Amino acid sequence: MNENWIAPSILSANFAKLGEEVDNVLKAGADVVHFDVMDNHFVPNLTIGPLVCEALRKHGVTAPIDVHLMIEPVDRIIPDFAKAGASYITFHPEASVHVDRTLQLIHDCGCKAGLVFNPSTPLHYLDYVMDKIDMILLMSVNPGFGGQSFIPSALPKLREVRKRIDDSGLDIRLEIDGGVKVDNIRDIKAAGADTFVAGSAIFGQPDYKAVIDAMRAEIAKAE
Repeated sequence: MNENWIAPSILSANFAKLGEEVDNVLKAGADVVHFDVMDNHFVPNLTIGPLVCEALRKHGVTAPIDVHLMIEPVDRIIPDFAKAGASYITFHPEASVHVDRTLQLIHDCGCKAGLVFNPSTPLHYLDYVMDKIDMILLMSVNPGFGGQSFIPSALPKLREVRKRIDDSGLDIRLEIDGGVKVDNIRDIKAAGADTFVAGSAIFGQPDYKAVIDAMRAEIAKAE
């Protein structure tokens, strides 16, 4: 089983002080920087691009950067994010005409690759590409905005994906994103997640370390 990673979503950070915010959340015990890329086309919001990723690397961020592409089409921008310092690049299968080819492109660019499933997206996209995936991200809200409530149907879906991963014997991380908080992270862990994206639950609080410590304590109770 993979170690548990806390991945704060910078979507909820103070963008006027982004480098400082990322430094502070990593000092507080976060493992990964979660990077939400939205295009106001595939999802109803517009956020950040490769320049911001590159700026964080130049600022001195060495932690993994987990780039979640909520854009369509995806292939054109993948090399730019790889060059900008992305560690993981995940995308929605609906946004790629050739899912296998897009996964291969991410690997060819030197990054780890993953698929993202919206709350109502079926899992059949995994059927023929499990051996090309490093991460599976389940959305527990509909993508586009931070601060939404967790959709409970994500829990049985998590259990189903955990079984697929375990049965495959492959080293694949299982990530959850949307409405993750101290009071539900234990159930999310129990359902099989090992990578926890949290935006407003962390950046909306005055003490990042207190929140991350509380999340880890809850995760430990599920193990």
